[in-house]
Parts: sequence; C-alpha cells; structure tokens
Amino acid sequence: MLHSIVLVNLNIENFLGFQGFGFLEKQKLRMSLKPLHKFFFSFNLIESQSINKEKSWTTYLEEWGGSLKDVPWKAFFRSQAVWAMIYTHFCGSWGHYTCLSWLPTYFSEELNLNLTEAAWVSILPPLASVFVTSIAAQLADNLIANGVETTTVRKICQTIAFLSPAVCMTLSSLDLGLPPWEIVGILTAGLALSSFALSGLYCTHQDISPEYASILLGITNTVGAVPGIVGVALTGYLLDSTHSWSLSLFAPSIFFYLTGSIVWLAFASSKPQNFSTKDH
Repeated sequence: MLHSIVLVNLNIENFLGFQGFGFLEKQKLRMSLKPLHKFFFSFNLIESQSINKEKSWTTYLEEWGGSLKDVPWKAFFRSQAVWAMIYTHFCGSWGHYTCLSWLPTYFSEELNLNLTEAAWVSILPPLASVFVTSIAAQLADNLIANGVETTTVRKICQTIAFLSPAVCMTLSSLDLGLPPWEIVGILTAGLALSSFALSGLYCTHQDISPEYASILLGITNTVGAVPGIVGVALTGYLLDSTHSWSLSLFAPSIFFYLTGSIVWLAFASSKPQNFSTKDH
C-alpha cells in the first residue's frame, strides 16, 4: 500500500504535464511536491528499518532458543556436586543478606549504639572482607601448588567460610556479658572470614565445567537470591513475634551455615565433569 502511494505521488507531475502544463509550471509543481516526496521516502525508509530490526530480533531469539536447547540441563540436575553448590549458595546467601539488612538495626537497638556509630560499624565486615579475601586466595593457590587436591582445598575454604560466622554468631547470641564493641568485633571477624567462600564455592563452577561455568553460576545464584527476599522478610517476622535477635537473626543463619557445611563436605567435588556426555 505504501509503495503504491509513493508511486502515485511521484507521478502526479508527469500526469499533469501531459495535460498542457508548460516547462515553468512543471518546475514549480516539482518544487511544491518535493516535501511530499521527502515525507514518503522517509516513511518508507523507517518502515524498512523497522522490518530489518524485527527480523534481527527474531533471528537473535531463534539462535538464543537453539543455544538453550544445547545446554545439558538434565545432566546438571543429576549431579550431586551441582546440588551441593545450589544448597551451599542458598545457605551462604541467607547469612549474608539477613546480616546485611538487619545488623545495623541490631547494633542500634540491641547494643544501644547511636545511629552514627551503628552506620560506621556496619561497614566494618565488608572492609575486613577485602583483607580476608586476599589471604584466602593465596592460601588456596599455595595448597593447590603444593599438591593438595583441588576438591580438598575447596572444602577447607568453604568450611572456614561457614563455621567461622556460625561460631561468632553463637558467641554473640549467648548472654556472656560481653561489652558491645567486643560483640561488634566478633561479628566483624566472623562475617569477614565468610569471604573464604570466594576460594571455595565460587571457584567450583569453573573447576567442574569451564564450558558451562557461567550457566552453573547462574543456576546457583538464582537460588541464592531467594534468601534476599524470603530470609530478610522472615527475620523481620520472627523478630516481631519473638522479640529475640538470637532466634530471629542468628539461629536461622547458624542452622544454614552448619547444614551447608555438612552438605558441602559430603557431596562437593571439583573434579571436571563432562555434562554433554551425561545428557545423552
């Protein structure tokens, strides 16, 4: 339809010229029709670009769908090592997100720190984690370089990452008569040591399958995002119900840290796996 309209408009001057228009009249007519020609030409160009863009998106989606079909999803979920990574990621995220969200309030309400102090204290665990991460990386590399099996190194690092905050949270939740700043120091140390996970869980995706490491991390990280929604809300609900920081914040995190350690030690593996072969 558009092409017909353009052709009709482009031939108006020729049609009128055969009806007795002189040269000057036809020149004036051509000049008057130029804006109209430009409009239809631009509209036609936009339409062509839109069609090409639609085709490119269609082609991209078809290729993307085809690539997803090539991923050995069944083989992933038949692997004990993958399930160990999924649950461990969930457990680590529970402690991370709930503490990230609720520790400032805990420092303010339970330890009676003022808002300024609570705000400054809340950044101590992330700052300490920067230091711990460099130590964990060097330790893991040295152990592997000295012949220690990679799976053993990953299990050691991840166990440190889980048991350290579990012990520190246990000490903080007990009524030991510790002054506030000592409790802050204990929690900071425990949460900083959880950064050993970067040399544990977060290396295992690459260890078992460099080809599918990004997809495996996407799977475990998706599950690991759930505590950011459920865990934070549940902690608030438990706090309103029990009025106890030990039961609402620390007890669930300790539970997941301990069970995560057990699952990791029992089923985790860094041995390379050929998922493509297993899926057939």
